[in-house]
Order: sequence, then structure tokens, then C-alpha cells
Amino acid sequence: MRKKETVKRRRRDTGPITDTQVLRVLSSARRPVGIDELEEILGRDRSGRRDIMRLLHSLMAKGRVTELKNKRFGLTREMDLLSGTLWCTRGGNAFVIPDTEGDKDVFVSSRNLNHAVHGDRVTIRLDHYRGRLEGKVIRIIERKSNVIIGFTKLSDNRLYVIPEDYRYQTEYLVSQPRRQVHDGELVVARVTAFPGEKIEPECTITKVLGDLTSVAAIGRFVEYKHSLSRRFPKHAEDEARLAVAALTQRGRADQRDLGFVTIDGKNARDFDDAVAIERGAAGFTLHVAIADVSHYVRPGSLLDQEGSKRGMSIYFPDRVLPMLPKTLSNGICSLNPLEDRYTVTVTIEFDRNGRALGASFRPSLIRSTMRLTYEAVEKAVVENDRKTRRKLEPCLAALTDMAELAGLITSTREKRGSIDFDLPEPEVVLDIKGGIRQIVRSPRLYSHRIIEEFMISANEAVARYFNAKNIPALFRVHEPPERDKLRDFERLLQGLGIGHGKTGTPRGLQDVLSSVKDTNYEFIVNRVLLRSMKQARYFPRNKGHYGLASDSYLHFTSPIRRYPDLVCHRILKGALAGRPPVYNEDELAAMAGRLSERERLVMEAERELEDRIRILYMKDRVGEVLEGVISHVTSFGFFVELSEVFVEGLVLISSLGDDYYRFEEERFRIMGRRTRKSYRVGDTVTIRVVMADVSSNRLHFEVATDAGT
Repeated sequence: MRKKETVKRRRRDTGPITDTQVLRVLSSARRPVGIDELEEILGRDRSGRRDIMRLLHSLMAKGRVTELKNKRFGLTREMDLLSGTLWCTRGGNAFVIPDTEGDKDVFVSSRNLNHAVHGDRVTIRLDHYRGRLEGKVIRIIERKSNVIIGFTKLSDNRLYVIPEDYRYQTEYLVSQPRRQVHDGELVVARVTAFPGEKIEPECTITKVLGDLTSVAAIGRFVEYKHSLSRRFPKHAEDEARLAVAALTQRGRADQRDLGFVTIDGKNARDFDDAVAIERGAAGFTLHVAIADVSHYVRPGSLLDQEGSKRGMSIYFPDRVLPMLPKTLSNGICSLNPLEDRYTVTVTIEFDRNGRALGASFRPSLIRSTMRLTYEAVEKAVVENDRKTRRKLEPCLAALTDMAELAGLITSTREKRGSIDFDLPEPEVVLDIKGGIRQIVRSPRLYSHRIIEEFMISANEAVARYFNAKNIPALFRVHEPPERDKLRDFERLLQGLGIGHGKTGTPRGLQDVLSSVKDTNYEFIVNRVLLRSMKQARYFPRNKGHYGLASDSYLHFTSPIRRYPDLVCHRILKGALAGRPPVYNEDELAAMAGRLSERERLVMEAERELEDRIRILYMKDRVGEVLEGVISHVTSFGFFVELSEVFVEGLVLISSLGDDYYRFEEERFRIMGRRTRKSYRVGDTVTIRVVMADVSSNRLHFEVATDAGT
């Protein structure tokens, strides 16, 4: 009979326990362990049980530890289990996106969901079914939300809410119907019984949203759907007001005479960064001063907790959902002109070719001399507009030097292979009543590039400093695309007749983008390549940034509107002062995962807002004939990006009545069986707008002319 494996016991300890210690014990045991044994191994008595249980619950929430029915705890991975986020499809099946880095998504059949719904964090058991890896949900770690947005439906004198998002395939019975709610209304509801908890899932209606007939209404809808907060809790507002105090120079470099200026959009209200430049015989000295938000927002404070939860500011066409209260974001932290402000300055020395030679960092006190806009700088420096140049005379020489240095930095970055996507960004222009006047292409100016290059340089400088000193932080990592994605991209290029060299390097991909610049294929090639890329994320250790071809990168330059930047400010200031680290690596890893997930949620919310606003704009254009480019082909049809307005709609394959069409995935096209007519990615087509339904988020076209080839 084999002896039970044992783990070496430790002597009694009174120091703090970390999740790393708990994971190490569970790994060494090579079997699930009970709480009594954990106490003994960690050298704790009964008084330490609360700390151990807190860590175990934290690790279970992260999906790294699973509790078994016999009250034992084991490593999730060692039990053929996997934890992650459930992503449901229109057909009812789902995929689990793993929590752990490097694991691939796992398919979960609808029969194995066990009452989990889209967005839930779950633990699944891995198994092989008909030769492929599948998962079965065995535990719901955390529900995504107890709030649903949907349409009311009356059936047999009972009122239901049907979620407007097709990924939530459950009807909820309204347990306490409001008398004033009618059939077919859009409402916000709170779930009182999830699937599996009662005979029928139940909810109560908390708000009637009405119709999505305005930008403001769509904004409110998106806020509720994605649990975005506009208002701050009173305690956070109070703390923000108390944080404002008189400024002193103590412990800071006085840089008020360096001639700093801010360059931002004309509608900007929060100014994170200011720039100044000095030109010498050997090159340039660039000063990038960033608002010292960390001076006002202390780690662990109520204000910090609220900022951490929000993760970043969110910008809608008609409003901003700030990360921090306006007392800070638009007030004492904002680098407003002619006002003294606390900052952290990154000073970078460049040679005459735009190569960075070294950098230094210091807490500082600055005063912005002018608040400039991108448009004004463009007119003065690029277009040489006399009137604007006279207006900007006090800083014109500095702006000219900045433009020159930015060009040199761009050239240096391009030589190392940085990928520069040139995709048009839509800008929603509102009238004075908040209605949509038009949707236009937001111009990309050279003045934008000046600030982009300076911010990238500052971010790289801080990242390299941390990397050289082996300091963990919230690095911004971007990994190479998967080989399968690149092969698909290469097939697209071949189908379009575009020659290419090596696509396995950033330099090779940038060469492809350069080759299609100012051609009919520029938009579609940029779009498909961007979709082939992995999403950048936060990570506690440096892994480089593929898209920028940068060996070290992080976010430092926007602490007013991005929480990771605030974290990096705290780490840098602590390192410069020789203080112990503000965060350990485990804390940073947890923070990185949560903030990356928050970023994805915000991006999804912003994308949904943009889509619905575009559909609202197209409601008055139903029946119009417009020209566009096929941007994506699927088994059920193809998407067309309109040239005149930046809107994408779907042509259903069922609307093509002249033939039976089949989907040829390898060739990015659908092909008629009889006529051999095809519709391929990159083709120009003429369409008619046939449906624009904001509520269902659907914009449908039909082919208006014989545009196939």
C-alpha cells in the first residue's frame, strides 16, 4: 500500500501570507489539500485561517484554485479543469476564453452550459468529444452582471423581458410588473433569479428606457447595458475636493520657465501632457511633463478604488464618463494654461538623427504658457498660415523644432519596423440640439503625429528604465500575430494581386501597407491586417510591443484618464525616491488582468455606441443608393463599408436572388454556382439601404446593380 504523500511542515510563522505561498503548497502537495493541512504546512494556528481563506477565495475568483465537494482545495489546471470567461454565440453554443496566458479558447456545447450565461466567469471540465477538445461548465465563479437590457413581451398575461443582446438566450419573467410598462418597450431590469435557481429565471424592471431615437438615448442605453458610471459616489467627490491644496516647489524641479505648451483637440477639457523643447548643437532635448495625478490620488483611498474600478475615461460624442471627478480631471490635475501644476517630467536627449540617447525623470512644477489645438499647430507649422503664425509667435520657433524632431523620430521608428495603420476614424458631428448633423472622416494631421511620437518616446523611456532595473510594472505588451492569421492575410494579398515579401516581421507588414498607400486597396488591407493582430494588453513584466517594434513599452502619459498610467507614476516616483515597491508582482498581475478585461469591455461599449449611432444616422437614408467596398465575407453574406459615410452594413446572401451562392473561405468570397458571379473582399459594390433598425443593431443593404465579377 502506497504511503500518502506528505508536504514538509513549517515552523509557526506570523508574517503575512501571500497567494504565491498558497499556490506553492498546493503544487508541492500534488493533490487537493484541506484547510487544516494548509494551516499546518504554512505554520499557522487557527487565528490565521481567515487570511488563508481570503487568499483561497481570491485564487478561486481568479480561476487558479478550485474547491472540491470534500472541502479540499486543488490547482485548477492539475484537475483537467480550466477557468475563464464564457462567450456565447448566436447559435446557443459558447467558447471559454481562458484566464491563463497562452491557453486557447475551448468550445462549450449548449447542452453543457449548466445555466451559465454570456459573460459569466466559469470553471469547465475538459474532455474530448468526437475527437475534439470540449468543455463542460461545472461551476459559475462569478456572474457578469445582474442587470439586463431587453424588450418586454406579454405572453399568457405574464410579462417577460427578452435581452436585446442575442448572446443572452434566456427570457426572464417579470416578478413584479409595473402597470405603466407596455409590450415591446426597452427596459432595464435587475435579475432576481438566474437560470437554474427557480423554475423560470426572474427579474424586476428598474427603468423604462423608451425608444433609441437620439444620441443621448443611445448613450444612456449603452451606459446601463455595460454598467458604466457617469456619477461618482459622494465619498469619492468629497475626497477629490479635499485633495486640492496649495502648490509648493518643495521636492520638485522648478520648470516653469521652460516654455511648456499643451497641444490637444479643440474640444478637450482634461490636459494630461505638456511639451517643451531645447535645440543644441548635438541635437534636441525634449521635455514631456505629465500631470502628477498620483500626488492627489493615494493608493487604497476611496478615490483610488473608484478610479481603479472605472479603469479609464470613456468618451461619447455628447459626453464624457471620466475616470476621476472633474475637480481633479478638469481642475487641479489638468495642465491648464498659465496655472502652476504638479507634474512628472520625462526628459529625453536626441541626437540630430532623432535617436534617443538617454532619459531622466523628476517630479516637477510647470506652467503651461499656451493651450494649443492640433488644427492651429497644423496651420502654423505645416500650412504656414500667416494669421495663425502671428497668433502663435511666442512659441512658433519651438513648434518648428518639435515638428522637425517628430519627423526624425518617425523615420527612426519606421526603420526598425513599426507598423503604422492608416485607417479613417469616424467623427460624429452633432448639431446644437444634440442631433446628428453628419458623420465625417476625422482628419489625421501632422500635428497629431508630433504629440503621438513624443508620447511614445516618453512611454518607452519609462519602460526601459523599469526594465533595466528589473522593476515589475504594468507594461503594455503586444505579441506577434498567430501564424494562421498571417497565412490568411497572405492569401488575401495574393487574391488581390498584391505582391509581398516577409510578413512574419513588423517591417515586412509595414512594407505591405506602404505598397498599397493611396490605392483602392489601402483601406481593406489596413482593416484586415488590423483584425489579424492580437490585442495589446497589460502585463507585470516586459515582453515588448510588436506593433511598435519596441523592445519596451508601457502607458505613462495619460494618468488623468487611464488607471495603468497612474500605477506606473506611483512605481516611478517610488523608485526615484528609493522607497520600497508600491505593488508586488502578484498584485500587478491581478491588476493587469482586470484592467485588460476592463479595456475590452470599454472598447465593446464604444463600438456598440458608434454602431448604433451610425444606424440612427442611416434611418433617414433607407432607400438611397450608395457605393462601398466589401470589407468582410461570411457564410451568410458580406459586409460593405460605405465610402461616403463611415458606416458598415450587411448584404444577406439570401437577398441575392439571381443564383445560389456558396462561401469560399479560402478565397475571401462568395461564388454563384450557375453564373460564377463572385463578391470578394476589396470589391467595389453599389448597394441600396433596405433596413436601419437601431433597437436590434442591424443595418442591411441589398445589391443595387450588377456589381459582381
